[in-house]
Amino acid sequence: MIILGIDPGSRATGYGLIEQQGNHLRHLDNGAIMTRSETPLADRLDRIYTQLEELIQQFTPDAVAVEQVFVAKNPASALKLGHARGIALLAGVRAGLPVAEYTALQVKSAVVGYGRASKSQVQQMTRTLLALPEIAQEDAADALAVAICHAHSHQLTARISLQTRRQER
Repeated sequence: MIILGIDPGSRATGYGLIEQQGNHLRHLDNGAIMTRSETPLADRLDRIYTQLEELIQQFTPDAVAVEQVFVAKNPASALKLGHARGIALLAGVRAGLPVAEYTALQVKSAVVGYGRASKSQVQQMTRTLLALPEIAQEDAADALAVAICHAHSHQLTARISLQTRRQER
């Protein structure tokens, strides 16, 4: 299963693509879609959507996982972040893919084992779990962590479903 993880942002939207084969996770690609703050928001959102569409066409993921919005101190920043998050959700839905959402606490717990882990801990664990040659850029590492969280959650959900079916027999 190929998973596209997305860490939405109006200036930098991180993306990470991994392939899950059983218990093994393999890194496919990661990076950030960068926009300029002086560019109108609508144009920035269009760039994010277009680039996510291109990634989906290139890698044909089986699922999209998006980090949920955290509560920002600045309402204007929170709104812009929400717009970028909406674009990420839309890109997955428009491609006909299942879209999952995870909180930062869920992502950090799945990757580091501690929900209050630092950004550097997340970066280091994504490097370790995916055997990356170097630490990924912060937004990309966050997106890879979202994809890893989905892989672990998907496996857990599948196991629970299988156990439930067995018990019902």
